[in-house]
Amino acid sequence: MARVKVYSTGICPICDKTKNLLTKWGIPYEEARLDTGDMDIRREFTEKTQGARMVPQILIDGEWIGGFTELTELHMEDKLDQLME
Repeated sequence: MARVKVYSTGICPICDKTKNLLTKWGIPYEEARLDTGDMDIRREFTEKTQGARMVPQILIDGEWIGGFTELTELHMEDKLDQLME
């Protein structure tokens, strides 16, 4: 199971950018699509992200880190590698 989970939709360009960056950085991820109508995924999204309303939202080891901006900040501050060790 991937340690990184990305909540996304099929029409979100920032979601695509997030997934492309994770792939470029060699970080495997699991994608949870909110636009499939799966109420379990929606419920999980709301619980894990404290009611976030925008995608992408990212979890690492089940902990919510935020969205694309927070992911790139972690990477630029060399903290993402530490989280992934």
